Amino acid sequence: RQRVAPHLPLPALLASPSTSPPSGSPSASSSSSPSSPVSPSPPPHRLPCLLPAAHRRAPGGGSGKMALTLHTSVGDLKVELFCDTVPRTTFNFLALAASGYYDGTTFHRNIKGFMVQGGDPTGKGKGGASIWGGKFADEIHPDIKHSTRGILSMANSGPNTNGSQFFITYAKHPHLDNNYSVFGKVIDGFDTLDTIERTPCNEKHRPLKEVKIEHITIHANPLADQMIVFPSPSGPPDI
Repeated sequence: RQRVAPHLPLPALLASPSTSPPSGSPSASSSSSPSSPVSPSPPPHRLPCLLPAAHRRAPGGGSGKMALTLHTSVGDLKVELFCDTVPRTTFNFLALAASGYYDGTTFHRNIKGFMVQGGDPTGKGKGGASIWGGKFADEIHPDIKHSTRGILSMANSGPNTNGSQFFITYAKHPHLDNNYSVFGKVIDGFDTLDTIERTPCNEKHRPLKEVKIEHITIHANPLADQMIVFPSPSGPPDI
């Protein structure tokens, strides 16, 4: 069982597989493709929740109901999203999912005991963009952490570099807190997560047999229900 030691530096944890050793980027695997624009002035780190109080629920409480199902080639993963706590991040994920962006994409990096990473349409770990076409700022809330198996979080290549890539934890990993934006959790389909974790991989942690997201079914979208739209990666929502 290959595990990432807790004392390893973040650059080694979520760096993209490559022909060379990991560089100083925490997650080169989530950097956008060359054609994806990067804002010259990234939004402030750790954006506060921009939803009016009337639209919020308890931190980390999510929508109170299942949000979507990832139908993978080895089974289903049912996921609840924390729309009230990290609305911009969940808006991005839901919008990409609704557009079919994730359909047919692979989980390109799989580290037993640590996490599985996907969301890159190129399948190589260095592509993907947000629904706005580039990067967007982290939404890090003190009450939602990488505290258990099945946490859904954004991959990145440093502060404020979120795009489309995400990962799902296989265990509690507090060293990821305050560096990666948690935005959901698996609530059913842990047998599927077990199967993904057991998938044999090469020395670069790439599965030897492709595990794909075939499509995503959205069961509930609280943001759409409340007609909340984020028209830009950094501005306030339209409500």
